[in-house]
Amino acid sequence: MTSRAAANSRLNQLSKHLDSKPFFELNTPFSTERSGHLEDAQGNRIQRNKPQELKKPEPEQLPKKEQPPKMASSQAPHPALMIPGPIEFDDEVLKSMSFYSESHVGQPFVNCFSEVLQNLRKLFQTTDPASQPFVISGSGTLGWDQVAANLAEPGEEVLVLHTGYFADSFADCFETYGVKVTQLKAPIGDRPQLDEVEKALKERKYKILTVTHVDTSTGVLSELKALSDLVHKVSPETLLVVDGVCSVGSEEIRFDDWKLDVVLTASQKAIGCPAGLSILMASGKAIEVFRNRKTRPTSYFGSWKNWLPIMQNYEAKKASYFATPSPQLVHALDTALKQILSRPLEQRFADHKAASKKIKQAVADFGLKQLASKPENQANGMTAIYLPEGVTPPDVLPNLLKKGVIFAGGLHKEIATKYIRCGHMGVSVTDPNRKDLTKAIESLKEALTEVGHKA
Repeated sequence: MTSRAAANSRLNQLSKHLDSKPFFELNTPFSTERSGHLEDAQGNRIQRNKPQELKKPEPEQLPKKEQPPKMASSQAPHPALMIPGPIEFDDEVLKSMSFYSESHVGQPFVNCFSEVLQNLRKLFQTTDPASQPFVISGSGTLGWDQVAANLAEPGEEVLVLHTGYFADSFADCFETYGVKVTQLKAPIGDRPQLDEVEKALKERKYKILTVTHVDTSTGVLSELKALSDLVHKVSPETLLVVDGVCSVGSEEIRFDDWKLDVVLTASQKAIGCPAGLSILMASGKAIEVFRNRKTRPTSYFGSWKNWLPIMQNYEAKKASYFATPSPQLVHALDTALKQILSRPLEQRFADHKAASKKIKQAVADFGLKQLASKPENQANGMTAIYLPEGVTPPDVLPNLLKKGVIFAGGLHKEIATKYIRCGHMGVSVTDPNRKDLTKAIESLKEALTEVGHKA
C-alpha cells in the first residue's frame, strides 16, 4: 500500500468516528443547549445576529473588572465556581490531594480509609452496625449501577419518582440491567404527590422505589421522611433508594430515623471533595436483599460480592484488595469529612438554608422565577432560575464569567435554553471569609442589566 493510500485509509477510519449521527444517541441534553434557537409566536425561527469576531487583546490590555477576583484562600485566582457541583474546595482539602504515594494495602492508608467509613456513618446519621458505607472510585453514576446490579434482578419491577433529568437516567440504568421501570412523573418544577405514590404502590408490587432528593436539573427537593413513612405503611418490603448526589452535605438526611435503605452520592458536591469517588450507604435490610438474590450481580466492578468484604475489612482496619482505590482522593475525603463534622450538622444545614434564602430572595427581587415555584420544593444547595423572556444561557453565562462567577446552563431537555442554575453549597456557604454568594448575586444583577432586563 502506498503512503498516500495508507493515509486515505486512516482518514476514512477516523471519519467513521466523526459521523454526525452516531449509532447510539448520547443520553445528554447538551446537544439541545448547543442547537437551541429562538422562535416567534408563529413558530418561525429567529435568526441570531452573527457575533463579530473580536481581536484578542494582549494581557496588559484587559480591563481590571474582567480579571478573575482574588479568592479568600491560598489558591490561584480563579472565577468562583457557583454551579451545582463540582463546588469550590477548601485549601486543606486540596492540600490533602498532594499526599505522598503510599500502598493502598499499607496500614497507614487502611487506617485512614477506616476513619473515612466511620465518619460517613456520622454524616448519614446511622449507628446501626448492620448498615454499610461504600466508597468506590467513580462518579455518582456508579451509585446507580450498584443499586441496579445488586438490589434488583432482571425482570423485577422498580418505581422511579421523577423530578427531572436524573430520574430518566436512573431509569435508563435499571433498564440496562434488564429491570422493568415505571416512572411516576410530575410537572417540571414539582414532585409526585404522596397520594399518587400510594396509588402506584397499591397497584403493583415494586422491589425498589427511587427518589432524587435534589434533582440537579431542576433544583426540586423531595421530602424523604413522609415518603418513607408511606412506603413502610403501604409496601414495607419495597426498598427506598435515595439519589442524594446533590443533597448529601447540604440537606438533612437521617438514615436510621427515616428508615432509608440506600442513599448514594458523590464526592464533588456538598461534601466538598474533588470528583472521583462514588459514596453510598446501604441499610442492613438492603444488604440482606443483596445476599438473598437468586442470580449473581449483573455488574462485575460494581458488584457487592466483590466490594462488601473489602469495605467491611477496611472499616475494621484490615488490609484488603479487589480493585485499587485512589489514596489521594480518600485522604481528601478524610479531610473534608473531618471539617464537616467539626461543627454540629444542624448548624451546617442551617447555614445552607440561610444562603439559599438569600439567593432566592435576590432572584425574586430581580423579577425572576424559579423552576421550583413552591417553597417546599426548593433545594437549599442550588437554585434553578428562569431567564427573562427571549434571553438564553449564552446571553448571560459569558458575562458572568467575565465578572468572575461561573453559573451552569439549563440541564432539563425540555427547557434547557430557558434557564440557568446556581449552586450554593460547601465552603462558599460555610466559610464566613468567602464572598462567593454576594459576588454571585451582584454579578447576576449586572449581567441581566446588560441584556436589557430591568427588575
